[in-house]
Amino acid sequence: DRVVSDLSEIRVEMPQLPPALDHLHEIADQAKDETLTLFLDYDGTLTPIVSSPDQAVLSPSMRDTLTRLARRFTVAVISGRDLSDVREKVEIDNLFYAGSHGFDIMGPGGGQETFQQGQESLPKLDEAESRLRQGLADIPGVLVERKKFSIAIHYRNVSEDRVGDVTAVVDRVDSQFSDLRRSSGKKVYEIQPDMDWDKGKALFWVLDALELKGPGVLPLYLGDDTTDEDAFQALQDRGIGIVVMETLRPSRAQYRLKNPGEVETFLDRLASI
Repeated sequence: DRVVSDLSEIRVEMPQLPPALDHLHEIADQAKDETLTLFLDYDGTLTPIVSSPDQAVLSPSMRDTLTRLARRFTVAVISGRDLSDVREKVEIDNLFYAGSHGFDIMGPGGGQETFQQGQESLPKLDEAESRLRQGLADIPGVLVERKKFSIAIHYRNVSEDRVGDVTAVVDRVDSQFSDLRRSSGKKVYEIQPDMDWDKGKALFWVLDALELKGPGVLPLYLGDDTTDEDAFQALQDRGIGIVVMETLRPSRAQYRLKNPGEVETFLDRLASI
């Protein structure tokens, strides 16, 4: 063991994930004899991260790319947003949509393939929302966003000296509900039902609903946040995970894209292969 006098002496080696754009043909070759199924996160993947969730608007060119992809492959959008919200934002009928990190799923065109997990937690979420709004009311910049199966507490616009106050309130409220859990993402905390359910399980629910689970099927998932790591882990040795990130961090994905601009380039080229 070595004792260091300054933490700056410590160097942590981050995994050098290969760029997905440089390995597109390699990915396409894997899918040549298999049924490729695409799963896409929304915020930070299909759209840039913005200061307010309402400003995350899908560009016309990205919508056109997704439309072309959906003609060739099964495409699903799995988002932390409410199901109705992400459907309105993407506005393409022949996709699967999963809202609230996979707690609320609907098939193409609002079809028969629907699923909801966590209905019994709705009264507890109502009470937690009330306590969060009360506790955070005097902190400028904080946004409490209620979704059907979760509560998002956005603090991107909160001054640094008040972020600790936001965390303290969220922790206090979370501790008052044993059947709810707290997760975190990019400048956001999320309160959800404490159930064995996540984006990875939602992904395989969609595959089951389509009878696409098993040999001959290649799921591909693109996402940018810590909640997407559940999907990357679920796909290890069973599919392909591509993380979207400018700054390197540990990830269970196999490839990397830097930002939504590279995501659009990758998807556009994939649609043309």
